[in-house]
Formats: sequence, structure tokens, C-alpha cells
Amino acid sequence: MSHARHGDEAAATRHPIALNPRRATRTGRIPVRAVHFNAFGEQPELADVPEPECPPRGAVIKVRATGLCRSDWHAWMGHDDTVSLPHVPGHEFAGEIAVLGSEVGPESGWAVGDRVTAPFICACGRCDECRSGNEQVCDHQSQPGFTHWGSFAEYVAIDEAELNLIRLPDGLGFVEAASLGCRFATAYRAIMARSRLATGEQIAVHGCGGVGLSVIMIAVAAGVKVYGVDVSDAALAAAEKLGAVPVRGGEGAAERILEASGGGVDVSVDAFGSSETSFASVRSLKKRGRHVQIGLMLGDNALAAMPMDAVIAGELEILGSHGMAAHEYPSMLGAVASGYFRPIELVGRRITLDEVPTALASMGTAGSGSGMTVVEL
Repeated sequence: MSHARHGDEAAATRHPIALNPRRATRTGRIPVRAVHFNAFGEQPELADVPEPECPPRGAVIKVRATGLCRSDWHAWMGHDDTVSLPHVPGHEFAGEIAVLGSEVGPESGWAVGDRVTAPFICACGRCDECRSGNEQVCDHQSQPGFTHWGSFAEYVAIDEAELNLIRLPDGLGFVEAASLGCRFATAYRAIMARSRLATGEQIAVHGCGGVGLSVIMIAVAAGVKVYGVDVSDAALAAAEKLGAVPVRGGEGAAERILEASGGGVDVSVDAFGSSETSFASVRSLKKRGRHVQIGLMLGDNALAAMPMDAVIAGELEILGSHGMAAHEYPSMLGAVASGYFRPIELVGRRITLDEVPTALASMGTAGSGSGMTVVEL
């Protein structure tokens, strides 16, 4: 912890922020430390890069903590066609406003120094989806770490500050806030809004990494029976500690769920994102069950086979879930601030920015670890 504080003090010395309570300006772009790569799949490195430009209606955030997620691995591998090279990944962050855009006025209520986070999907606020309240599928969305340089850096820029910035409760630390940004928020909306999970039902969670354990925490709090499925002993132990029944993943996982649940579960979630886990998730369902796909299906998994015979015969539902809009955050943040949910317990590892290149390159395989990794700056 002392190392992280020392790093923050050094960063403040290198990159002084003007003291205007509403807006800070800079006299030229200066180098900032960031995790950077020039080719997909090649070892990332820590480098000095230009600080991000502030969009007129956006903001630049001084990053205090940022999660390391499998989605970042997908960006590094070149599985997302919105990523262009060279690139700085990272998309689930918390920090302080360093710069406000020239069109973000005092009436916005935002000021330099405010403690904030943002959804990993930053919406435009003007398309049909945004006007209907579905900013998580905005037609013109931007995503730090994908459409532009992300939060594995001392500073990150976001678009449309008035729409996308989320104020952090006073008692919520930066590490815990960063753990919410993608995985917990995605899990929260997937269960609360998409799955229609009800009292007395059963749910299986395939993949007990950060997002899978978040699903388990939320489902256990709802009082339903939860099965946690993974190939990793450590991940199964973490799932069991949260209150799930551990089930060995891999070949035969669906059959083991069917047997343990007495004929299938009402809801099954693929929280990992692969042909094998998505197929097993659908096969785990009872008739009229709901499969929710949270884990990204990119690269070779984008066109994964589905047991459509079972979908038709059992009237199964296949549902996607893609993040959570900023306006939906208050209920989740309130539950976290009250202690109803404790996502900080899901943070298994805290690392420094210097450790990100190695940690990022090691992700991407089932059983690669349990819990969340958060980078402290």
C-alpha cells in the first residue's frame, strides 16, 4: 500500500492539476505512464505515452484503480475489431476528475477532484437506444480500452461526461469501485434485469472468475440455490465460500448439473465465454429455462454451436447481457454502500501498473485464476 501511495504522490508531482474547482486546463500534452502494445498478442510493455485529450463534452480521469479483466485480454489478442494499434487497454476504473471538457458547464454539477467511475460502455445520449433508456447498447457507444486508449494508464478520457460519469459514495474506496465497473455491474444487471431469477428457482454459473463470482454473490443474496461450475479447484473453492454448490466443469459438466439439480436449473449463466461453456450452460437448463450469456464470445467462439434441438423442444430462452447503463448504477451502489453486497471480497489480487503486462498476457484460459485482479495506481 505504501508503494501505491508513493506512486500517487510522484504522479501528482509530474502532472500537476490546476486548482480551478470546476475545470482544469493543460498547457500541452505531457507523457503519462501506461501499459502499451504495438501488435496483437505481443508482450505489452510499460511506456510513456501522450496524456489523453479531453473531448469537449467529456472528461479526463486521474486513474486511482482499474480492474484487469478477460475482456482486456480479448482486446490484446485482437478479438475486437474496434481496437486499433498501437493501443492502451483497460476499461473498469475509478478515480478523480482531472479535466472537464470545454462544453461541460457548472450546471452539470461536476468539478475537478470529484471521485467518479463510469460504465465500460460510454453512451452518446442521442441515438434511439439511449433515448429509450438502453444506453448499454448505444448505437454510437465508445469504450475506453477498446474504441480508444483505456485505463491501464495514469489518466483516461471518457466521452459525454454529464451522461456517463457516476459519483462514488463517500464510503466506497477506489479499489472496490473499480471492481464494480465491468464484472459486478454486468453481473448485477444480468441477474436483476435479464435473467428474471425468482424465489425458489435454481441457477448454474459456468465460470467462477470475477464476473462468475459476482453472479454467485448476487444470486446467493437473493436466496436461491446456486451451482458454481469451473475446472479450477481454486475457483470452485471461492464459489463454495460464497455459498454455491461446487460442480466440476469440463466434459460432462451439464450432466452433473442436471443430476445435482434434479433435472436442470431455471437459469444458467455462461460467465466465461467459450463454445464449451456456453453449450454446457444451455444443456444445464430444465424446460423453459433461461440461458444468459455474459462472457464475451469473440474470435473462434463468435459462431459457437448451440443445441437448438433442446432450445426448441424445451422452449428455452437465450439472452445476452451487455453491461449496465449509468442511470442504473445508483441502486447497485446503494446496496454496496449499505453492505448488502461486498464485492471487495471478490478482489483476489492487487497489483501495480508495472505488473500488468505479465498479468494481462497470462489471462484467457479457463482455470487461470479466481476472483478479481485490481491495479492500484
